[in-house]
Amino acid sequence: MNEKYAPLFTPFKVGNVEVKNRIVQCSMGGTSLFGWLEPCHFDKEAAHFLMQRAQDGVGLLLPGMQCVRDTMGRRWLYQNKKMFRDLAAWMPEFHKTGCKLFIQLAAGFGRSMAVTPWMVVLNKHPILNKLASPIVDVSYSCASASETPNRWSEDLVSRPMTVKEIQEMVYAFGKTAAMLREAGVDGVEIHAVHEGYTLDQFAIKNWNYRTDQYGGSLENRLRFATEIVQEIKKQAGSDFPVSLRYSAVSKTRDWRRGLVPGDPHPEFGRDMAESEQAVQILEAAGYDLLNTDNGTYDAWYWAHPPQYMPDNCNLEDVEHIKKFVKIPVACAGRMDPIKAAEEIAAGRLDAMAIARQNLVDPDWISKILAGKEDTIRPCIRCHNGCFNFAKYKGTANIQGLEDSLHLGRCALHPPTMQHDRYKIVPTKNPKKVAIIGAGIGGCEAALVLKKRGHHPVVFEKTDRIGGLFLTASAMSFKENDKKLVAWYEREVAEAGIEFRFNTEVNDLGVLRGFDEIIVATGAVPRKMLMPGFEKCLTFTDLLKDKKPVGDRVVFFGGGQSSCEAAYEMILQGKHPIVVEYAADLVPAQNVCLSNASFLRDMLAFQEEEGKAEVYVNSTIAEIKDKTVVIKSKDGKSVKEVEYDNIVNGIGFVPTPVGGKGKNIHRVGDCVAIGNLRTAIWRAWDVCMKI
Repeated sequence: MNEKYAPLFTPFKVGNVEVKNRIVQCSMGGTSLFGWLEPCHFDKEAAHFLMQRAQDGVGLLLPGMQCVRDTMGRRWLYQNKKMFRDLAAWMPEFHKTGCKLFIQLAAGFGRSMAVTPWMVVLNKHPILNKLASPIVDVSYSCASASETPNRWSEDLVSRPMTVKEIQEMVYAFGKTAAMLREAGVDGVEIHAVHEGYTLDQFAIKNWNYRTDQYGGSLENRLRFATEIVQEIKKQAGSDFPVSLRYSAVSKTRDWRRGLVPGDPHPEFGRDMAESEQAVQILEAAGYDLLNTDNGTYDAWYWAHPPQYMPDNCNLEDVEHIKKFVKIPVACAGRMDPIKAAEEIAAGRLDAMAIARQNLVDPDWISKILAGKEDTIRPCIRCHNGCFNFAKYKGTANIQGLEDSLHLGRCALHPPTMQHDRYKIVPTKNPKKVAIIGAGIGGCEAALVLKKRGHHPVVFEKTDRIGGLFLTASAMSFKENDKKLVAWYEREVAEAGIEFRFNTEVNDLGVLRGFDEIIVATGAVPRKMLMPGFEKCLTFTDLLKDKKPVGDRVVFFGGGQSSCEAAYEMILQGKHPIVVEYAADLVPAQNVCLSNASFLRDMLAFQEEEGKAEVYVNSTIAEIKDKTVVIKSKDGKSVKEVEYDNIVNGIGFVPTPVGGKGKNIHRVGDCVAIGNLRTAIWRAWDVCMKI
């Protein structure tokens, strides 16, 4: 092991529990041992995943959060005694790994509940909500400190929780914690005064207008959280460790808008001055660990940092609040292990909290210990498999039910939380398989086939692997995307997979001697039949080939690719102009709100600063030599804007090589336009059946 990592592998204590190292796996939606947004049960898939993580060497493991009252059916968690018996039977095997387990308990989501359109309807109609309440009670699930607007839907308003409901919940935390201790669990974590969930909504004055004992002063606003830890210590024992998931600073500018890095506007939520007081109140109440980052659902990119956020984005704020408490403090948020080790050695931090790297590479800790950290598959912070909740203006959560009910998966590693569905089964009938295209889908297909015992041969028209992902990874903030390309280059080389570069295949008939053919030829930019469209550059021209562009760069279309490229132009000191026909930027399913909201908030901030222009509900009606004519959707506004270059951002179209037959298969964007998740999962779907 590189000695730079050594401080991570020293023990520390949470209360009276010693943790073997400083690596904390944060809770992630979908990885709860008691199920997720469904009737509670002991979840065997989550148990398999968590055991695997413990075996890899995590010191303190936190499964996904679980509300103390079922989101479905409104049953109290402590009423399901069989679930606790199943947990107790599992714990001895878990403890053989040396890992410690804290179960994360929650009061709920409040106004952060990712509601769907049908939930909005139920909440608007009390009679319908009452009829549906035995299955799902939207009014109760979305209840908050006060009457506040939902993060996901402009048409839903949370009702205030009653004092009786609060006190019932406080008791439930204590009762549940006592049962968890009896089952052999090492501690609990309360979720929390963090990320804009229910307890945070009580804690923040701009969300809490109450005049009873749970509103007003900071002590009153923290009363819900302090009563919870006191009740746990009362029922489960004063020596039972209780961690608190905590946001040092809310990084929130207003309702549904965050403070992007560099935005000087005042804090709408909890600022640092209040946080300094809050952590002392919470420590005095009995909390034994602060598991800390920043943000709210309105500023989700601080708590769930996408690739646009810098590494260690929360570290400075977390280290500041550590100065005000004696209990240990962990930091989460794009943590770099070497940087974390430095800070731990210096005494400025107690532990490193890591979440999604645990999804993408189940052996990343073992690889560090073995000195093979260069073989770790990197997380690219896409959220396409793990937290794929999406929205844009005028919608609620638009993600499909399959995604909403099955979080905690991974776009890059399909077996995560799906180990029975996606698994390598050696073939009894090895075949020679031609793969056309060495993009990510083609490379993943080759790796899966090779592991199963087949002989893949990859045909690629260029001189390297990566395909269109080489363009996507070319931006300055996509360092992990570049690492992923390098990871694939290393993996296919070590696997001994045969590649035939600079070989274009346009006719499947020329492929003789192959038992199966996989087409992974990707997509090309969509074109429009309008005068002047030929002046448009492609994203490849702009990003990968780095063709010279002037200061004013127009993006025809405001999807994720355009907004990412526009942000890259801002970082280069240029002036992007984004034109989108929909009512919002990134108007798409399958783009997590964390990623999309950063792009929207950053471009809005840059527009205020005079460094960008954004036109929604608009289209480009005419492309002239030096100007474009931008027309509003309703035709009432027409504006002529100067430009130096224009970029085609209206999307892509599949380009499959022709041919049909039972031995011809297609994967990736040549099937339908998607993302890395669809490319990689489709590759597995095909290759497991060959």
